[in-house]
Amino acid sequence: MKIRKDDQILIVAGKDRGRQGKVLRAYPKRQRVVVEGANMVKRHMRARPPAIQGGIMEREAPLHVSNVMLLCNKCHHPVRIGYRLMEDGKKERSCRACGEVID
Repeated sequence: MKIRKDDQILIVAGKDRGRQGKVLRAYPKRQRVVVEGANMVKRHMRARPPAIQGGIMEREAPLHVSNVMLLCNKCHHPVRIGYRLMEDGKKERSCRACGEVID
């Protein structure tokens, strides 16, 4: 999976299309990411005394990675991600549009 935690992304499909945000969590095995302030769902929580008060809570639900695109730091556009082998043998993510190394 090419999207990681703390990446700035743009949602390109779904009810939050056009919204930008930061990836809070990534679930590579399930191909899903949780984006800050996007795909909000209501969850009915039971009270757990003394710590948690019950009620209807709103929280972010996971989105499929095919519905998000990474925002490049240099060109500030939603881009596809490529990989490049560096001189020291490390594999780095790179912007397919401008060639800038993302990591």
